[in-house]
Amino acid sequence: MTPLPPGGSHGAARAGHDATGPARDTGRARDEEARRDGLGAAGLTPDEETLYEQLIDCSPATADQVASLWTVAGLRPEPLPALLGSLEAKGLITRTSDEPARYAAVAPEVALDVLLGGAERRLLQAREHAAELDRAYRRRATGETPPVVVEVVTGQRAVQQRHAQLQRAAAHQLRCLSKPPYFDPAASVTAHRELLARGVTSRMIYEREFVDRPGALRQIETMVGVGQQARVLPALPMKLYLIDDRFALLLLRHRPDDPGADAALVVHPSGLLQALSRLFEGLWQRALPLRLRPPAPGGPSRARHPGHDDERLIALLVAGLTDEAIARQLGIGYRTAERRIADLMSRLGAHTRFQAGVQAAFLHPPPSE
Repeated sequence: MTPLPPGGSHGAARAGHDATGPARDTGRARDEEARRDGLGAAGLTPDEETLYEQLIDCSPATADQVASLWTVAGLRPEPLPALLGSLEAKGLITRTSDEPARYAAVAPEVALDVLLGGAERRLLQAREHAAELDRAYRRRATGETPPVVVEVVTGQRAVQQRHAQLQRAAAHQLRCLSKPPYFDPAASVTAHRELLARGVTSRMIYEREFVDRPGALRQIETMVGVGQQARVLPALPMKLYLIDDRFALLLLRHRPDDPGADAALVVHPSGLLQALSRLFEGLWQRALPLRLRPPAPGGPSRARHPGHDDERLIALLVAGLTDEAIARQLGIGYRTAERRIADLMSRLGAHTRFQAGVQAAFLHPPPSE
């Protein structure tokens, strides 16, 4: 029998899971999440799960035999007595009365079904309690006490935590005005992947300044590649997140030298939230689409007009970047960038760089548009 790593047989799935790979569908995302969580939903710790799976493979076994397996796996044997007692109390293993006592795993179909049934009942009770709290909150909001329209969140850490919490709460759509300051890009990409895997629509308007940042083009391509709809404007009035039609997060103040001075507003359902929603939709109509697709994995650019290389060039022209900035983003020389821009304008019959970008963007919109 091969000793199992901490976290059970699902440990390999957890370690091998590609948290940055494009999500294929909601069902697959749920399966991956279940593999990462193991039997935590049934109330088992990773060590308890590991021990239970070892006993499934080697039942019956004495405590000394289990300790040997545990040690071979590189784990400390000291917690074993407590773990064996915990598994027995949870009905996952049985112990014989002879000496030395032998431990055997109870069939998962029986033992885990009981534990999961209890977990489901507790979850249902928690949902019912949450619904009661929500009803109490709404009664207060519609009673004599003025409704809570705006929360003020202060401090960099609190603002970032609230941002992550609200983003995860999106059920239907997430709309964003992207301008400085920027949150952790890697965390943002991961969060958007999870949302899109759940079927949440994501629409982002980028400010030109962001598109000019190093690596921005690749980040936008990644986001569009997992389903985000992206557009660009020369300037945006604020940094804003709209979560469904339920909440908005509006950044008020950011001071890099004083994280405690950061402040944001969380706007609840109200006329103010409706106004922010209308503002976004108006800007969305004015913004120009960024026609970007990730290149074919391990192969040449897509053989379609205007082609993947042209798509990247068009996106940067639409964003209004200079020739120097375009060369930096594409990783090519300034003269090469000039020649490619001139060639694109000639093929499109455009007289100006901006006209070429706009004409190409609207003649060949991305599928999500």
